[in-house]
Amino acid sequence: MTRKEIFTEKGAVPKGAYSQAIVAEGPLVFVSGQGPVDPATGEFRLGSIVEQARLVFDNITTLLEEAGTSWADVVRVGIFLADLSDFAEMNALYETYLTKPYPARTTVQAGLPAGMLIEVDCIAVVPKE
Repeated sequence: MTRKEIFTEKGAVPKGAYSQAIVAEGPLVFVSGQGPVDPATGEFRLGSIVEQARLVFDNITTLLEEAGTSWADVVRVGIFLADLSDFAEMNALYETYLTKPYPARTTVQAGLPAGMLIEVDCIAVVPKE
C-alpha cells in the first residue's frame, strides 16, 4: 500500500472528504497549482465553478497519469477558491474523483487571477511496480 489513513478519536473528526492525516511511502509527485486552462489552447476556460473545477480535476488526472499514478494515490490536496460559497458544488464534484481514504486537504478562499474560480495542487505517491 502506498498510503495509509491515520485517524484518532482524540482529534477533530473529519466533516468532509478528507483524512486527518495520511502516511505515504514511495516516490512523490508534486503537482503545481492548476487553474482552468484548456490544454488545446493554453487559454483560461472560464465558466461556472463546476465547469472550471471539472477542467482542473481532468487536467490533474492527465498529469497524474503521465507520472504513473492516479487520484487513488493522492495524499495531499490544496484547493483555492475565489469564493468559499462555491465549496459545496466543488466538493460534490471533488468526491467523484477521489475515494476513501481521502487525502489530507486544505480549502481556502484566495484572490485568483483572470476570472479563475478555482486552483488546485496536490501531492501523490507513485506506486511501487
